[in-house]
Amino acid sequence: MEKIFVHPEALYDVSTHYCPGCGHGIAHRLIAEIIDELGIREKVIGIAPVGCAVVAYDYWDFDCSEAAHGRALAVATAIKRARPQNIVFTYQGDGDLAAIGTNETIHAANRGESLTVIFINNAVYGMTGGQMAPTTLLGQKTSTTINGREQEKHGYPLKISEMLALLPGVHYIERVSFHNPQGVLRAKQAIKLAFKNQINGLGFSLVEILSPCPTYWGLTPKESLDWIRDVMQKEFPLGKIK
Repeated sequence: MEKIFVHPEALYDVSTHYCPGCGHGIAHRLIAEIIDELGIREKVIGIAPVGCAVVAYDYWDFDCSEAAHGRALAVATAIKRARPQNIVFTYQGDGDLAAIGTNETIHAANRGESLTVIFINNAVYGMTGGQMAPTTLLGQKTSTTINGREQEKHGYPLKISEMLALLPGVHYIERVSFHNPQGVLRAKQAIKLAFKNQINGLGFSLVEILSPCPTYWGLTPKESLDWIRDVMQKEFPLGKIK
């Protein structure tokens, strides 16, 4: 007889562990809505990251797998190749995708793996204490750049989406933002398109989301949204990149 194992918390509502004003909860909700709207819940497999969203699977009622830090796209590649009939996506922060997992990210994109990537860019390491990330802006203060990021010492913010757009294996990349309700609606459209691309076998798709982190930005939730609009979007402009 087939044994079915159920995560015990999946049977009940789970209280969020995210800080007030965090964007992860919005992203989780959009992904869940899109999966239901596309009717792919029984086919989808999500890859949870190491980072603030390390327990993303506690909030989703579909199959998920955990990956070592930065290795989500390696795990996703293996799952998709073993089960090409499934819809496989990764959910990764900037430290996971653009720092520790840079190698996996670049090569999965270059191979044109048929995957969907949700990339949360909040310009800082969240779970480990607010350190500088590859996407931290020049002048931005973090726990490891107490006087602000300096180009001479730390280099420039890494524009991972623009880099990946140069690769022939990449089909679709778009950068969106959670700074206002209209931005959230646009983000949903972009994420849905990224899933549809995989359903239609079009190749590698990535949606980068500029997302607030009030706790480590040292701002209120409202100030964080304004900072995305007024500061972050100048470094990371919104729109379709490929």
